[in-house]
Amino acid sequence: MRNGSPRIAPVSGRPAWRDFIALPWTLYADDPAWIPPLRLERSQHLSPRNPFFRHARWQAWLAREGERAVGRISAQIDQLFLEHQGERQGERHGRPCGYFGMLEARDASVLAALLETAEAWLRQQGMRAVRGPFNLSINEECGLLVDGFDTPPYIMMGHALPWYGKAVEDAGYRGIKDLLAYRIHSSFPIPPVMDKLLNRTRRRATLRPLNRKRLREDLEVLRDIFNDAWSGNWGFVPFTAAEFFEIGRMLTLLVDDDFVQIAEVDGSPAAFMVALPNINEAIADLDGRLFPLGWLKLLWRLKVRYPATARIPLMGVRRRFHNSFLGPGLAFLVIEAVRNAVVRRGIGDVEMSWILEDNEGMRNIIETLGGVAYKRYRLYEKPLDD
Repeated sequence: MRNGSPRIAPVSGRPAWRDFIALPWTLYADDPAWIPPLRLERSQHLSPRNPFFRHARWQAWLAREGERAVGRISAQIDQLFLEHQGERQGERHGRPCGYFGMLEARDASVLAALLETAEAWLRQQGMRAVRGPFNLSINEECGLLVDGFDTPPYIMMGHALPWYGKAVEDAGYRGIKDLLAYRIHSSFPIPPVMDKLLNRTRRRATLRPLNRKRLREDLEVLRDIFNDAWSGNWGFVPFTAAEFFEIGRMLTLLVDDDFVQIAEVDGSPAAFMVALPNINEAIADLDGRLFPLGWLKLLWRLKVRYPATARIPLMGVRRRFHNSFLGPGLAFLVIEAVRNAVVRRGIGDVEMSWILEDNEGMRNIIETLGGVAYKRYRLYEKPLDD
């Protein structure tokens, strides 16, 4: 960078990675809505053991002023994204597209310089467009918060400083998709249309919870439904078996079996839904540390007190049912089953996220049940060949 400006360098070595992970503690120190993530989880997420890196290459950078970190960013190229989308989506007008993510900065000038650095690397790798933020893929935390800064994020959802959106746009990016987070109370009344559809759907469909004794098999069922249900959606990248098994590890640790519901039609898996207790509620005061006593507090809060909120991160109905009455009927069926499970656990507010703003079918279902969109996240894009 220019004389007197922070220097930007690739992240290398343990001290630099510690600074990369720790930067948000400085930037959000005065933000009461920010939840410090678990440092151990962030380290694992960015380690080479993350299954995402089996089909992606990436680089991370840290901006420093003297020895003090003042910004960070990553750039990723997901081969699965490019292969799956082809010229239809993964390459916009024939231009291969990379990602940026993990963006944090002290001010707009640092943010702009970080974006330029990520863009230069992506150009060198042959990319002709960039989208983001993705931390690290569309199947993980993604989108930049642009509305809803006054409430804490739920598990696996992001937070941001209010000025980030304008700074990204000032750097030449335009918003291409908005993602919505809906909040709904678990005691919502069943509307007549839902009751009618449930009665009709129960004639053909049956429900069952996760079978922990057959965890690998059931995870493959969930992955298969999800990859089929979402395959036509914007930006879709299929989950690999290894990535979904990582989700399974979390399911084993965090959820009751009936927080995962699978609907079968004529004996064949057709739809599912997963609820996660909102771990952010349980870790808010741990300052990101599990040691020496943080893990005991977390264990007590998960096993004894239990979170009072939850998030629905995964749901899917097979595509062959999308244009039939069984489509919304199956959605209502798994929603009702998961709703009953979280009510039994004493959970009140539930976040359903994220939902594409132009996914009118799913939005209509959620709003029919009384859900209210209360946070908005935005994905941006910029051409790199102009």
